[in-house]
Amino acid sequence: MAGAGKTRVKEERENHARGNAPSRSSGSSRGNGSSRSDTSSSGKAYSSAPASNVGSTGSRHSRTMYDGNRDPEPPGSAGERNPATARPVVDPRNFDLGVAGWSTVRGYDLPTALPSRPKPSTLGQACKIGLNTYNVEVMPSAPVYQFDVMIGNGVEKRGLVKKVWESKTLRNALGKGFIFDGNKLAWSLTNINREVKSIVDLDAENGRQGKPGDDKNKVRVHIRQTNRVRLDVLLAYMQGTIQFDNSCLEAINFLDHLLREYPTIRYTQIKRSFFARGQERFNLGSAVEAFKGVYSSMRIVHGGPAAKARLSVTVDVSNGVFWTETTLPISAVQLTGRRDINDLINALRTKGEKSADGQNLKKMRKLHVVAGHRGGNQDQYTIDRFVYQGARDAKFEKDGKVISIYDYFAQAFNIRLQYPDLPLVKMMKGKNTLLPMEVLKIEPNARYTFKLDERQTANMIKFAVTPPAERYKAIEHGLSMLDWANDPVLNTFGLKISSKKTIVDGRIIAAPIVQFGQGDAKPGTSGRWDLKGKKFLTPNSAPLKSWAICVVPGRRGGKPDKSVVENFIREFVKVYGLHGGRVENKQPAFCLASGDDVGSWVTTAWNSAGNQTQARPQMLVFILPDKDSQTYGRIKRSAECRYGVVSQCMQYAHVQKCQAQYISNVCMKFNAKLGGSTGRAIGAKSKGPTGLFTVPTCVIGADVSHAAPGAPTPSMAALTMSMDKLAIRYAAACETNGYRVEMITTDNINGMIKPLIQSWVQNVGGGKFPSRIIYFRDGVSEGQYQHVLQQEVHDMKALLKTADPNLNIPFVVIVGSKRHHVRFFPEKGGDRNGNPLPGTLIETGVTNPFENDFFLCSHAAIKGTARPMHYHVLLNEAGMPNEEIQTIIYEQCYQYIRATTPLSQHPAIYYAHIASNRAIPHDPKWSGSSDGAPSVASKPRSASQSGSQGGKSGGKSGGSSSGMPTDIEKLMPMPNQGGIQTSMWYI
Repeated sequence: MAGAGKTRVKEERENHARGNAPSRSSGSSRGNGSSRSDTSSSGKAYSSAPASNVGSTGSRHSRTMYDGNRDPEPPGSAGERNPATARPVVDPRNFDLGVAGWSTVRGYDLPTALPSRPKPSTLGQACKIGLNTYNVEVMPSAPVYQFDVMIGNGVEKRGLVKKVWESKTLRNALGKGFIFDGNKLAWSLTNINREVKSIVDLDAENGRQGKPGDDKNKVRVHIRQTNRVRLDVLLAYMQGTIQFDNSCLEAINFLDHLLREYPTIRYTQIKRSFFARGQERFNLGSAVEAFKGVYSSMRIVHGGPAAKARLSVTVDVSNGVFWTETTLPISAVQLTGRRDINDLINALRTKGEKSADGQNLKKMRKLHVVAGHRGGNQDQYTIDRFVYQGARDAKFEKDGKVISIYDYFAQAFNIRLQYPDLPLVKMMKGKNTLLPMEVLKIEPNARYTFKLDERQTANMIKFAVTPPAERYKAIEHGLSMLDWANDPVLNTFGLKISSKKTIVDGRIIAAPIVQFGQGDAKPGTSGRWDLKGKKFLTPNSAPLKSWAICVVPGRRGGKPDKSVVENFIREFVKVYGLHGGRVENKQPAFCLASGDDVGSWVTTAWNSAGNQTQARPQMLVFILPDKDSQTYGRIKRSAECRYGVVSQCMQYAHVQKCQAQYISNVCMKFNAKLGGSTGRAIGAKSKGPTGLFTVPTCVIGADVSHAAPGAPTPSMAALTMSMDKLAIRYAAACETNGYRVEMITTDNINGMIKPLIQSWVQNVGGGKFPSRIIYFRDGVSEGQYQHVLQQEVHDMKALLKTADPNLNIPFVVIVGSKRHHVRFFPEKGGDRNGNPLPGTLIETGVTNPFENDFFLCSHAAIKGTARPMHYHVLLNEAGMPNEEIQTIIYEQCYQYIRATTPLSQHPAIYYAHIASNRAIPHDPKWSGSSDGAPSVASKPRSASQSGSQGGKSGGKSGGSSSGMPTDIEKLMPMPNQGGIQTSMWYI
């Protein structure tokens, strides 16, 4: 298995660029008993399942062939491409297809154990929930013909493709009624039995005379009809009589583009979102603003009791970030944070492009601007770069004379530049087009594509977080923008969509009681409780004896008041004791940090604690003057990777206030790091010593986090595993996982799971392996669901087999996702803000019609509109009833160890997310070094070993043609003498 991870990293990176994905399956069949070949030329390419079998476990995946009579007639006539057997033209990443749909599109074996949709849940109480989805009422009935479009060589930029498609030459050749995806596909109600070949002269289109023999602005166009869009096949799939096919995908693709054709003409489009001009803006700072648009997407959903499946359109608010529409000099001043234009000129005069201001101005590259100095129509340009030369110094030849740009603008346009010392702007149009900044203005709705800074992010949160009523008003505004009833394209093709939101039957699961060591909490529908008069469920595993307090002075040299700190420690020890914490040494070692070497602070605290008690330190506490992520990361890196000790950081401002609520909140984290637990959830069926777990159960959570696009930082994989019978405490392991690789590599699965499962067997299972494993996976798209089964779950099972070849632990695999646009709007009985009550469950209206998925809102939103979690059950070898799965997820959200509210997602997932981010400072190349930690985690490994991790250790850093690293080091290990690897070090 050593080389499997290397192969997977390379394979996933290559397939990411192709829009494909790797598969372990070597067979070409697509489901049980399927004998369809990708190269078949027969017209009988579609298979169906008997209607009586639909809905029974596994029956949807058996296939029989069409009889060619009453069934929809498949394509395959001469000259037509057969979408059922041909490689799909559509990029399926744009759609929600479910596991079965993705398997068919990519040619994978359909998982035989894929759970089908069960009967509706009977948990809790019934309720009515409004959704931001709108059902398709009428689908096109006339035949729709699909065309392949080749403009130029097929690799031209989107802007050129758009100009050619909108040219008079092509319009006249095609006629009216065509819609285009902007890339390679077009559709029409008109059947054209001929190929359209044409040459579009862009100079002639713009009324210009091209130079003789210059054909660079002449573009060849080749359009040919390939097949009919099989809407009948899509309907048959929704009726449950056939399985998903490429024909279904092409039909959905057509309908989705039909939905977006007219809005694309009217508004600024960013993927599936549309933004109108002239809308109310919100200033984010630094030349950036935000405003609201509308998002829409079509998908196949469960239709409820009336219909197994139907088409529905999700409509949501889209918050866009754009450059402020203003003159370029003003924007440059705002972007760089300068006082005015003269201040910017002075700052750029000395260091120019290499200065911080010059680096900021690089963000304006490829920005679309307009120039109005010629009068009349404004000229459109795209910025290439800035030239650090003034308008008086930059000269060119005009009519045989050398003239400066400054004088040229004065003579030709009667414009005397007020700021001639500003840098000039070189444009992409023309070989050497230079223009002064002050004649340029940023185009409206110019998208800002860079990461927001902290101030902009805070402002964006204020703008984007809105209560349900306000959000739904914004959705209604989006509906008025889309205006489906008056969309001429929809009307031409015959697509009608309801303007009324979908209202579905939901359930509200009863909230559990939160039991503590002393005192219980009954949150009910409030979704919150407190710790007053309550003792933790389990205190720290060993009395706290060896610990130290290290106080870090402010950056300006101000020393914290020692008496204030001592008073806080006395109060902290007292409150921790009231919550059941066991503290043997109530006067920890005290030290004052000196210098800038964070590593020396940790060493001093470690030595102070050890020398005071002559015992290995159990906890190091640091009191910091402010929120400095670099200092925080260095402390954690040193404490965890050098000494293997847990630590707790607090701000001096909170220490000064010494509030009981703050102390209780810190005590929850403190207690968890020292081996304790806060509370447990108890429902109607979970009162026993193992709660809802009828058999010994191990819960595993996984997440892979990625750096911002373009950043040369490795992805971070994190795995968590429950470390008690109630799945309250979780250990976490993290490791680098290649560059932007989502699937956890084989070596990482083996390296992280093995020590965790060994600890579970020894400390939880009494020497025995668990009877079942529930695996929660976060952050994967639908197209990667099958990879989770074929790669990560496959590797876990293979690892367990190495302990015992006869070991066959049943897995329950659940993917949880919050990256969706579905929101709940209760008809009655929501909370005081209009959000759904905790425990609101939806199984229809937005879910897959044939697979087992559901939406669960398990938390009470403090601000804004609650976002439910989408859970998709991929594997259920243990045969757990859906009600049991839903109850376990919901109740365990109340067991989050550091809060007095339920989580919005299962704790195993959230802990993995926290751990993956907390482990970033463990990277040897992390920028916050100088902490005394070793620069290399381990000795260099063999090529196969390093490749399986996506890189090498030993300090080397390779590169690729994209500029991204190919050699990625492992994280520094945490010495486990104090048992830190199985503790909650990350919490």
